[in-house]
Amino acid sequence: MISTEVIVYTVLVYLLAGSIKGAVGIGLPMAAIGISSQFTDPRMAISLVVFPVLFSNTWQVFREGKIIQTFKSCWLYALTMMIVLVAMTFVTARIDTNALLFVLGLVIFTFAVTGLWVSPPALPDRFDSIAQFLGGSLSGVLGGLTAIWAPPIVIYLMAKRVDKDAFVRITGVLLFLGSISLCIGFWQAGLLTGSSTLFSIGLVVPTLLGFSIGEILRRRLSSQRFRTLVLLFFLVMGFFALVLLGRELIFFLTRTSYDLMMEAAERAPRFLSVLFYAVFAVSTLLIIGVISSPEVN
Repeated sequence: MISTEVIVYTVLVYLLAGSIKGAVGIGLPMAAIGISSQFTDPRMAISLVVFPVLFSNTWQVFREGKIIQTFKSCWLYALTMMIVLVAMTFVTARIDTNALLFVLGLVIFTFAVTGLWVSPPALPDRFDSIAQFLGGSLSGVLGGLTAIWAPPIVIYLMAKRVDKDAFVRITGVLLFLGSISLCIGFWQAGLLTGSSTLFSIGLVVPTLLGFSIGEILRRRLSSQRFRTLVLLFFLVMGFFALVLLGRELIFFLTRTSYDLMMEAAERAPRFLSVLFYAVFAVSTLLIIGVISSPEVN
């Protein structure tokens, strides 16, 4: 039985996540899972996103139009993604998602930081089929395990140099087809229970309401501001995933050292804790600066 408190929090989360998707065309599962997994079981958070993703992507596809033309431009990506995604959903029920979400957050954060300051290389047409196959495979793996498969799509489309309208159309088609595979895979893997299915269907309403709000914002954005907004969204969500899920990965990798570090931190004066986190933050910024510098790339 899902508590009233969890229901209220989750509805608000999906209203926000729907607004993000309406504004940038992506980000619903990333925002919804990233936030809701902090007050409910991560596997429950993943299963709840299924129907909001399906209906919001259906809404996005038919609102944008040019469905057949768009599908022809990305059919190999879509086919590869759907096959791999269904296969990977059977693994989801048997693994801990926190470590994977941490790695995903690291990838997203690094991609956003470099994308904001370094222009990604253009993808030549002769390599498009290979890029679609690789991107579709990676999206399928991430989508089947975490219900988040947009980052590889964004990398592919930014390398293709598409405009914001084409970006929203293609992401809509790929996310729509991926969400169908997600529903089938989760159902076969037994991840959709009676209560979670009904709750997931109910979350479609705040999702579409938020989507409509986000669309209004997107119409007022230039292509450059749209790209910046997409990257900033990934930056925030990647950092969010690293901060909130990093503790789980650290605990998993260095259980004994982690316990000792936490015990020492609790006994240390407050100013030492502040100093520790300040040094950590500065070190992280320096590392990011080196990674994102043109000389390194």
